[in-house]
Amino acid sequence: MTSSDRKLLYEHIIQPGTGKALEMRRGQILRIAQTSGRQCADFNCFNLHDYKEFFHTGRTRHLHGLHPTKGDFLWSAPPRERPMMAIIEDTVGTNDVLYPRCSAFLFEYQYGLPVHTNCHDIQAEAQREYGLTPDDVHDSFNFFMHTGVGQDGHPFIAKNTAGPGDYVELLAMIDVLAVPNVCGADVMMTSDFELKPLKLSVYEGTEVDWARVTEPPKMRNQRNPLHFKVKNIKADRELYKDGAYTPDFTNVPIQIADLEVELSGEEMGLLSELVKTGKYGNTDADVLRYVFFTWWIGEFMRGPKHVPK
Repeated sequence: MTSSDRKLLYEHIIQPGTGKALEMRRGQILRIAQTSGRQCADFNCFNLHDYKEFFHTGRTRHLHGLHPTKGDFLWSAPPRERPMMAIIEDTVGTNDVLYPRCSAFLFEYQYGLPVHTNCHDIQAEAQREYGLTPDDVHDSFNFFMHTGVGQDGHPFIAKNTAGPGDYVELLAMIDVLAVPNVCGADVMMTSDFELKPLKLSVYEGTEVDWARVTEPPKMRNQRNPLHFKVKNIKADRELYKDGAYTPDFTNVPIQIADLEVELSGEEMGLLSELVKTGKYGNTDADVLRYVFFTWWIGEFMRGPKHVPK
């Protein structure tokens, strides 16, 4: 069985200024395709059964960099931190998780346009179909957006390179509400200064599609509401003090202990040279801490199995 054997479940064209909320079950695939080319697609994603779990640009950026692409996941926010969708195809490879969604405020403040299409309002309206409010819109995964960071440390938007027929495909790892929209920014290179339609297609995934997804990590600190001390989601918007609250922080009081480290003469010489540079601390202990944690992080990036218990 190949990906061409997929069963098509739904097709829809989203026009400029619009988006569409899509119920997707685990194993289904969303294809977001260019019609005319050079159009950015903003994307929000929620757990279909618990909207408090939603896509998080920060965690995704941390794990996959500024430009996630084929083989990467869309991660939910802490404390859930699990893959919601997997990118299984990307014919362009210029996606962005650095820039926040554009808003009505942005166009009024920066461009003097108090009335303008914008991703926040488009997303809010599309999500309203499922009872979500403008407060529930989160920063988007910006598909087909071509960005970078200059030598001055400032991000920039480059010319959109997506052509007609280019697409990305997302495999649902859990049941989700997927909400793509036609990015409302037309006064910059985000979509080449013009808003164009995008084509949405939902397929039933195949064994071939699942074979393209690496096994996601499973950690004890990927938490769900069963682990929360507050079990019930607030029904109102007002904040009230819990008179019965007692602090119960993790790993406190913090315990500090001395650790004796035995070094050879050669190692002591190297340590002294590092101390002289002043780059890693002013004492032997400071430099040893730096060396240890640098090693620790390096081992962790190779995989938790390499880190001693």
